[in-house]
Amino acid sequence: MLLLAVLVAVLYAEFARRQLDLPQVSGYLIGFGFVVSLLGSVLLHELGHALTARRYGIGVRGITLELLGGYTEMDRDAPSPRVDLLVSLAGPAVSAVLGVLSVAATLALPEGTVAHQLAFQLAVSNVIVALFNILPGLPLDGGRALRALVWGLTRDRHRGTEVAGWAGRVVAVGTAVLVLLLTLADLLAPLALPLMLLVAVTLWRGAGQSIRAARVTRRFPLIDLPRLARPVWPVPTGTPLSEAQRRRAEGGQPRAALLVTDSTGRPVALVDPAAAEAVPAARRPWLAVDAVARSLGAFPTLAVGLDGERVMEAVQTHPGAQYVVTSGEDVVGVLHIADLAQLLEPNRKMTS
Repeated sequence: MLLLAVLVAVLYAEFARRQLDLPQVSGYLIGFGFVVSLLGSVLLHELGHALTARRYGIGVRGITLELLGGYTEMDRDAPSPRVDLLVSLAGPAVSAVLGVLSVAATLALPEGTVAHQLAFQLAVSNVIVALFNILPGLPLDGGRALRALVWGLTRDRHRGTEVAGWAGRVVAVGTAVLVLLLTLADLLAPLALPLMLLVAVTLWRGAGQSIRAARVTRRFPLIDLPRLARPVWPVPTGTPLSEAQRRRAEGGQPRAALLVTDSTGRPVALVDPAAAEAVPAARRPWLAVDAVARSLGAFPTLAVGLDGERVMEAVQTHPGAQYVVTSGEDVVGVLHIADLAQLLEPNRKMTS
């Protein structure tokens, strides 16, 4: 981001110096001011999203700022297409209002002055942010608005996301082609070419992530913890690792998780399958399961009755490789994140 900020500042500094006939240092100061105004514009843009979301009862966890845009993290999706549309358009609306005010100030101030140039900076920043973000493709705000419209027409949010994601890929390709044509026609500075191509690549990746997210989210109803979780095979503390593995195999549960219990039969730890596999076979008769086990308190827990959406919320809140599945106070299974990923994305290669 620092390199990108320097590039934008230098490009704009040269433009300002030619316009105002300023010394080099002054030009760079104005270029730095342009970068600051661009970040400020992005912040106000994202605050438009955040405040509108809160107006409709959607919590906001934070705002991430980047030079090419920002992201407002909300604690849940919009409850309806209408709210999704309003939240999506709030950011561009704020940028458009600021852009109009800045254009008016630019026209009112005398040309050739620093004040005029600063007003022009604000006008350019906000007009660019407003116009670019309204393009109809994810991850842009216009893409979110398109998703809301398709969602409202089809009653299928996932379809809306996929349509807007593919539209975002079209926008990304169109941006790259337009940038190349403008550069060949000498209408765009060659130094700006990498920046604009970076924008196009960012759009393409964001659109692809949106398409993938829609396909994954569509499969949330398939998450059934009692079926997806691997069973547990209890073994008393102090049991040799080879003996525990032999009992599990003879019990017809080769994929079951080894659950270590204390002298009263209470589960206290879970054998780490990776650590167990790393032990040489010759040492396993002499190594107790406790040596390759982790306390149950170290694992996140999932109640067996959770639906797919609640399971995914828990996984996102508490990332991990394994989750203890409980029914009341009983441990009834272990969910491996690899098994969950395989269910949600069956066409991707996963490791067990």
